[in-house]
Amino acid sequence: MNNLAQSIASINDAVNSVVWGVPALVLLIGTGILMTVLTRFFQFTRFGHMWKNTIGGLFSKKSIRKSHDRHSISQFQALCTALSATIGTGNIAGVAYAITMGGPGAVFWMWIAAIVGMMTNYSENVLGIYFRRRNQKGEWSGGAMYYLKDGVGSMKYGKVIGPVLAVLFSLFAVVASFGIGNMGQVASITESINTLVKGDTSVVNIVTAVVVIVLLALVIIGGLRRIATTNERIVPFMAVFFILGSLIIIFMNISKVPAAFGAIFKGAFNFKSAAGGVGGAIIAKAMTWGFKRGVFSNEAGLGCSVMVHSASNVKEPVVQGLWGIFEVFADTIIVCTCTALVILTSGVVDMETGASISGASKLGLATEAFTKSFGTFGGIFLAVAVSLFAFTTILGWSYYGTKAWEYLFGTRSTLAYKILFIGMVAVSATIDVSLAIDLSDTFNGLMAIPNLIGVVCLSGLVVRITRNYSDRKITGEQPGLEPMYSAFPEIQKEQEARTDDE
Repeated sequence: MNNLAQSIASINDAVNSVVWGVPALVLLIGTGILMTVLTRFFQFTRFGHMWKNTIGGLFSKKSIRKSHDRHSISQFQALCTALSATIGTGNIAGVAYAITMGGPGAVFWMWIAAIVGMMTNYSENVLGIYFRRRNQKGEWSGGAMYYLKDGVGSMKYGKVIGPVLAVLFSLFAVVASFGIGNMGQVASITESINTLVKGDTSVVNIVTAVVVIVLLALVIIGGLRRIATTNERIVPFMAVFFILGSLIIIFMNISKVPAAFGAIFKGAFNFKSAAGGVGGAIIAKAMTWGFKRGVFSNEAGLGCSVMVHSASNVKEPVVQGLWGIFEVFADTIIVCTCTALVILTSGVVDMETGASISGASKLGLATEAFTKSFGTFGGIFLAVAVSLFAFTTILGWSYYGTKAWEYLFGTRSTLAYKILFIGMVAVSATIDVSLAIDLSDTFNGLMAIPNLIGVVCLSGLVVRITRNYSDRKITGEQPGLEPMYSAFPEIQKEQEARTDDE
């Protein structure tokens, strides 16, 4: 049995090195660059418009906060549910790992991954809204599988490949939901609690599993609206809670902040030795780890969050695309940067190389950074933050897995998936699930391949939808232009008949 596990692990490691290797990262970052150029740097030129029509309009536009359609959720609820899955342990342990493996310069390349990733996420959301349809319950169903099937599938050479890629994406998403979205998060919760509680860890793990199972069952069985309502209440609190705690530590070490930023930029470019082989290797290492952890954190390009964004009450595809830009901005530019500055200014790593002083890594290093500034409370603070991040990530991924399962097996079968997903928590908290997590990490990366094929193939459509919206809503060059709401005539008419603000 051990030999079989070792063989599976070896095969998975080989596949994972390709899926999350340099070629795949080039594809992920390259797609973001492509969409940035094709949309004429939309995330920069329309940043003010994005802010005004997302968080900036939270209290001025009712449709942002509340959906009058019981089969959809509000734009803000869609954002919170998407952030629940993206803001997770990767924003804490992942950032710490990136710094120790790639040096402080990795943080700069995380920023770059986020900047171009904004337009990948934007494009996914635009396509998600444009190709969504209602299921048997009247709920919106959208995601990469739908724009692969109906978008790529409608192209001249895509009639076969489009539907095939849609099925592959859905299969990868279901598998990933059990690992990255379930087992990995439960393991993080139990690990963080075990660092605080003295005693028999097996008992702690069982109690933790029972509590998580009960809470999940209460939320997940209730469907998307209950998931969205829960995340709407937890996600803003947990994000502000973590950011404020991080800012307090950063201000406590304010004198070290300039040196931290200096180390980030120096490590990213290594000016003094860039001409040499060593310098080039250091830059490549920082770039690889920065891109890898950046993409893993905000999930831009993986096609995950578009599934919940597609359930929004929005009628303009571009408007939900704007929320996609903000999602990546909040996840990586804000939250990941807070974590990075806490670690770099707390004195737990070498500012030049990023090496851990004590030898701690990942979550242990982050805990050390918070404990050094807050004392015992720092460990409690981080345990609470990790538990909240991980729990909401489970909620978000439960929905992703449900929609992928629905695509494969139909709407009526989704209850079986939910029961299986909740039951997996008991397994995750009581056995070593490292192999399962590693396998799902690979499938998580595999999701990106069909999704990015869809985004690239439909990039021209994204540009047309963006230009259509811009001419009507931003520049006002053609205010009477017929809007592009949906690929389907019946849904186009349904959206045109709406009289709300979005």
